[in-house]
Amino acid sequence: MPLLLLVAGMILGCGSAAGQQILTLEDCRAKALAGNHSIQRAEERMSETEYLRKAALWQMLPRVSANGGYTWTQKSVNLLSKEQEERLNNMGYTVRDGLNSALREDLSSLPIGGELISQQLARIINSSSLTSSLNSVGNDIVQAMDIDTRNIGVGTVTLSQPLYTGGKLLSIYRTAALVSRMSGIEYERQCEETLIAVDEAYWQVVSVRQKKELAEQYVSLLTRLNSDVEEMVAAEVATRGDLAKVRVKLNEAQMNLTKATNGLALAKMLLAQRCGMELTADYEVVTPESFADSSNAADTIDMSSVLKNRKELQMLRIGDSMAREGVRLAAATLKPNVAVTGGYLFSNPNLFDGFKNEFGGTPMASVAVNIPICHPAAIYTLKAAKARQREAEHQRKEAEELIELQVNKANCELQLAGKKLDQALSNVDQAEENLKLATESFTAGACSSSDLMGAQTAWMAAKSDELDARIEITMMKVYLKQALGEK
Repeated sequence: MPLLLLVAGMILGCGSAAGQQILTLEDCRAKALAGNHSIQRAEERMSETEYLRKAALWQMLPRVSANGGYTWTQKSVNLLSKEQEERLNNMGYTVRDGLNSALREDLSSLPIGGELISQQLARIINSSSLTSSLNSVGNDIVQAMDIDTRNIGVGTVTLSQPLYTGGKLLSIYRTAALVSRMSGIEYERQCEETLIAVDEAYWQVVSVRQKKELAEQYVSLLTRLNSDVEEMVAAEVATRGDLAKVRVKLNEAQMNLTKATNGLALAKMLLAQRCGMELTADYEVVTPESFADSSNAADTIDMSSVLKNRKELQMLRIGDSMAREGVRLAAATLKPNVAVTGGYLFSNPNLFDGFKNEFGGTPMASVAVNIPICHPAAIYTLKAAKARQREAEHQRKEAEELIELQVNKANCELQLAGKKLDQALSNVDQAEENLKLATESFTAGACSSSDLMGAQTAWMAAKSDELDARIEITMMKVYLKQALGEK
């Protein structure tokens, strides 16, 4: 039965180890870039600004639109009054009576047969179709003037093209293109910041892990010393006071080991969060056997290359260009604007053929010109845009000075970290030699347990300082690379 339990425990342990992730620094970087919400927002911002750039481009191209409308009214439009309609409908009778009256007046003055002639002509006029024909013409006119506008439909298809806007549309497009470029640089800068944060968390895990291993070695040394001193107390070679000192030191070392273990768990949680993993994810990072052997600080730095590569300065230079476009945009409000429009107008009733109840239309074209004459507000806006341009230029120059200071500071700190490592390595050599001699002397009974503990503590401090110096060099290299604008 115990054998079966042992075999089962070995199988479960192997399965747990097999399921644990082993992550390198590059793995952590890749996970961070894939799951970082800030980077995803920057990607969406890039898409947004690219669409805005395309929208600004289409502002300069022809625009086609269609418009339509329908109106119903209870009454239709009539261009004639009731009296006018009555006169037109009776136009034949009016003409006939007028002719008869005129003939009687004109022919009655004749000396012979005037009245007879006028009666004969009146008989001819009354019997002719003139009256009915004129009444029919009048009725047609009345019908034509009665326009059926109870159902009106109007529509247009229009093509508009700005010919000259004082450079306004071109300036808007250039500004949109600059914003699109800036969003791309912001995306790259966000990636760099994410990678630096991952590097910090990764090397913190490495540092805490190695300090935990160092604390375990220290506990192991004190545990062995505690066992030796217990034997010496039993042999009455050492006192219980010596044993108490060793146990106090061992308790302190075990407490420090517990703190290192908890610190490692928290450091792994931070790295998991920055990599987009669950905080409780089970993983291990690759701990290099040796790293940061030297500082490799630069003797000379090409500042022109640095100023060209830094994302902040690239964004500020784009800001300069945007400020110049702002000046052009403000100046465009003081310049004329010319636009041409063409299209087709159709309506029902047909406006172009006697208001018939059918669709009719006509092509149309127009040119619009706007010339600003008195615009004090636009003048002050232009002056404000020029002031903003000068402000952006001063901001860029100030940033260049600060970046140069940052680069030199990072390089100096890397050089100092290299010197710290050299000193720490020298101290480790001395501490190891001192520990070796103290161990041999204690074994030979030539020194006390307190002396050996002092040597062990000095060795522990020297190894810890060495580890801190290596981590500092590693991070200083990361910060210098960031300051230089290198990927």
